[in-house]
Amino acid sequence: MLLLLGFFVGLQAASASEQDHGRKGSVGERVYLAKVTRVFDGDTVWVRPLSGGRYRKLRLDGIDAPEICQAGGVASRDALAVMVGAQEVRVEVRRYDDYGRALARLSVGGEDVSARLVSAGHAWSYRWRRSLGPYAGEEAEARRLGKGLFSDPEPELPRAFRLRNGPCPLP
Repeated sequence: MLLLLGFFVGLQAASASEQDHGRKGSVGERVYLAKVTRVFDGDTVWVRPLSGGRYRKLRLDGIDAPEICQAGGVASRDALAVMVGAQEVRVEVRRYDDYGRALARLSVGGEDVSARLVSAGHAWSYRWRRSLGPYAGEEAEARRLGKGLFSDPEPELPRAFRLRNGPCPLP
């Protein structure tokens, strides 16, 4: 009986481990150096760890950039490409979303890329429930100065844009 119980406990642990890594895109390391290989939009990049291994798709944690087919979307993507395109970055995987995507903070030369994007008016601080998000101060200053997206007094949040228009067509 104990042997059978041990088997089921081991099976359950193995299954949980597989789910954890499979669902999370097999991103094992939490902090690593990588080279950006593609900037998809204003808050999504592909990187290749300097230590080798598979390319990894990352979504920038703490921000929400306009959809690529939304007003400001191309400018947001281009701003991110200037900041990180083909460069070495420090990746800190913070968590995983409900779709299994790695949510990460990127930094170049010790500077937080997401903070720079929001400060320049190319993204919003990601709001959750009543929280104004981790970059609320940067967003408030960009709004005050009318930078980027915030030159429009009422820019449409990506979430509202997607609800109204559906997803952007793939390039």
